[in-house]
Amino acid sequence: RLKPFNRLQVILQHLKMSKHTDSTAEVLLEKRGGAGIITLNRPKALNALNLSMIQQIYPQIKTWEQDPETFLIIIKGTGGKAFCAGGDIRAITDAGKVGDRLAQDFFRGEYMLNNAIGMCKKPYVALIDGITMGGGVGLSVHGHFRVATEKTLFAMPETAIGLFPDVGGGYFLPRLSGKIGYYLALTGFRLKGRDVLKAGIATHFVDSEKLPALEKDLIALKSPSTENIADLLNSYHVKSKVDQEKFVLDEHMEKINSLFSANSMEEIVKKLKQDGSPFAVKQLETINKMSPTSLKITLRQLREGASMSLQDVLTMEYRLSQACMRGHDFYEGVRAVLIDKDQSPKWKPAALEEVSDEFVDDCFKPLGDNDLKL
Repeated sequence: RLKPFNRLQVILQHLKMSKHTDSTAEVLLEKRGGAGIITLNRPKALNALNLSMIQQIYPQIKTWEQDPETFLIIIKGTGGKAFCAGGDIRAITDAGKVGDRLAQDFFRGEYMLNNAIGMCKKPYVALIDGITMGGGVGLSVHGHFRVATEKTLFAMPETAIGLFPDVGGGYFLPRLSGKIGYYLALTGFRLKGRDVLKAGIATHFVDSEKLPALEKDLIALKSPSTENIADLLNSYHVKSKVDQEKFVLDEHMEKINSLFSANSMEEIVKKLKQDGSPFAVKQLETINKMSPTSLKITLRQLREGASMSLQDVLTMEYRLSQACMRGHDFYEGVRAVLIDKDQSPKWKPAALEEVSDEFVDDCFKPLGDNDLKL
């Protein structure tokens, strides 16, 4: 029999070798048929994205892009509850507090991955079944196809934790119809199921129980073109009765478009107060809970991002991420929402009027050699 120490060595050796295929790995990367499949595998953490996952996914996408035998890339989550509920915020908070490099490396790696997805030469299909927020949106929204289900729950809730809707939010949010993107970004409003499609975030809607069959059909496609993949997704999309209900924000669209088109946060608040409708009052209550600094940064991020390339947006967002790491509100927001869960953050400054234009300008300044280069 092996001595205990040797046996441990054998076990460790075995674990090392099986890292990419065993079920304890945080991300599973496999090739099936003509498809490269990325499975986010941290179900207990709702598949939240951490740096080691980013560092595994990025080179794999680049490899599959070059591989003539890989025709498409599929990304999905395990556990049935979430596609990906966001980035590993706690780790970033701990790192940022002590000036650890992770607070730079995480955002740099994540945004490089978002860009790789946006630029991917192979059709990229994200199965956004379940919770899809923050970092999970970044892993899906820039790809060719996003398949929502009745279980999809989409949100960009960053202003509530002293951050801003990053991962390319400055690119895709202002490009949604009307001012929906501004509304979602500032209030963190949650869209569910079919509404994720109707808002223009998903490209297709498929019943959750049909996803295994859809995946099987995608894998079975023989050297498909983007059109072939679109046709297959459309055939599944058509089977689910998508247009039964109207869009949850339909009746509010006129108000959203006028109220959220103002040039400044102060003006948006003023318009909401003047409007006085139950809808406006509710938005005002929500906005009053958010970090004033985050709100101002976010509004400017979207207004500028509306006419920028994805690369320029991500470069801008990297600067903003580092400004948040230097500031107060991010740590306080994470404390109030995720750690102590008292839901009563003490923002500094506490009012929109106290967040100066100079301070906001400063957040957008280039970082010289530390800038994100894409």
